[in-house]
Amino acid sequence: MTTAGTQTFKNFIAGEWVDAQSGETFESTSPATGETIGAFPKSGAADIERAVEAARAAYEKWRLVPAPKRGEFLYRFAQLLTDEKEDLAQLMTREMGKVIAEARGDVQEAIDISFYMAGEGRRLFGHTTPSELQDKFNMSVRMPVGVAGVITPWNFPIAIPSWKIVPAIVCGDTVVFKPATDTPRLGERFVELLVEAGLPPGVVNVVHGGGGAVGEALVKHPDVPLITLTGSRETGVAVLRSAADNLKHVHLELGGKNPIIVLDDADLELAVDGIVWSAFGTSGQRCTAASRVIVQDGVYDELARRLVERAEHMRLGPGWEPDTDVGPVINKAALEKIHSYTGIGRDEGARLLTGGEVATGNGLDSGFFYTPTVFGDVDPGMRIAQEEIFGPTTALIRVRDLDEAVQVANGVQFGLSSSIFTRDVNSAFRALRDLVAGITYINAGTIGAEVHLPFGGTKQTGNGHREAGQAALDFFTEWKAVYVDYSGKLQRAQIDTEP
Repeated sequence: MTTAGTQTFKNFIAGEWVDAQSGETFESTSPATGETIGAFPKSGAADIERAVEAARAAYEKWRLVPAPKRGEFLYRFAQLLTDEKEDLAQLMTREMGKVIAEARGDVQEAIDISFYMAGEGRRLFGHTTPSELQDKFNMSVRMPVGVAGVITPWNFPIAIPSWKIVPAIVCGDTVVFKPATDTPRLGERFVELLVEAGLPPGVVNVVHGGGGAVGEALVKHPDVPLITLTGSRETGVAVLRSAADNLKHVHLELGGKNPIIVLDDADLELAVDGIVWSAFGTSGQRCTAASRVIVQDGVYDELARRLVERAEHMRLGPGWEPDTDVGPVINKAALEKIHSYTGIGRDEGARLLTGGEVATGNGLDSGFFYTPTVFGDVDPGMRIAQEEIFGPTTALIRVRDLDEAVQVANGVQFGLSSSIFTRDVNSAFRALRDLVAGITYINAGTIGAEVHLPFGGTKQTGNGHREAGQAALDFFTEWKAVYVDYSGKLQRAQIDTEP
């Protein structure tokens, strides 16, 4: 129920702000304090139908807009993001919970990729090749596909929508966007800025609501050939099944169980910095979070001591307070899940070195806060070393050498990000070659991807597609081969002729 004084927001369809056809709403609240952010349309299949119809109609004109002109809209959007960066970051600390410095970084990612993809409007490179026949010209070009269904999570509520929506726009596709129900105001604000940038009606539409009512209708709609989702592995599998009947193009960015390897020759202070940032940044709520630290035996005890000391000095609090190190997790269900894994780790025989508690007192009781948690003596086969926890918890695993470290690192179902700390260039390059992951960092943590390189993972982290960089264009376009014969006669490729 919407309380008195709560601001009510709407869907954006065909260039108009409209209520859900049901007339129902749901509320977004702050995970730090429980305050209400706003009320949003509780949409359903009928709202998706209307949005898809608008996007499909807009596509027929948008695909014909020259790509450099499409890019100009994105330059304006990027500048608006720049102008609104601080306001967006402040909103993010309240609706999503991450600390203010990270919230600014979230917005900066959107700024960076918007400028980058705006430039692709003057590139969108294809290929030219020689023909096997005389007086014939061959080339390949990128063509837009149609309506893209964009389903995004709450943990990067400005950055991830930009990774998906911005390349779709420059490629000539149109969009129906379903933001996460935990961060609808940020999704709404993202679209408001696109509208302010001057996008024509129907090019981007936003429909709020749950995954069952809205997301499933979007995935199954026959007029939505592209589906891009960032979420859990279980949700990704369900999306693939729902999209299969229409042979949709599906991009999935799913889970991670990312390792940091620390060898005996590592700079331990640098390694601890990287672990703290990677394990506890965003309260561990990143698909690239370092939830495993694989440590060579010679430095295991010292690294564990330093890491525990650092974790115990981290301050929990609302993200907008400048001295906060760790903000809240997103909601009560997440808090309960994270705490359940502490129990699982204990039951499995791992040694709890620090943390493992729901944080209370000091003004934290009205939010969802969990203490930074470090487990020691973890066996690689334990659940806390295999399953994604998505919270401020990391597991220390002792190994003898680099070979065992790589084997342990690769011994999970996911393969998103990975890291190694070493001063030995040979060890670094062996790890670079042998770690099965979409991303590998040398002497840095597992987080910090840049927008001009491809982002994504191997194994069950996804289904082979990548976000960011030029690789993102491959999902939002189709390749067309073009042959121009100017010989004035019928020439038949692959048919034997006299030299």
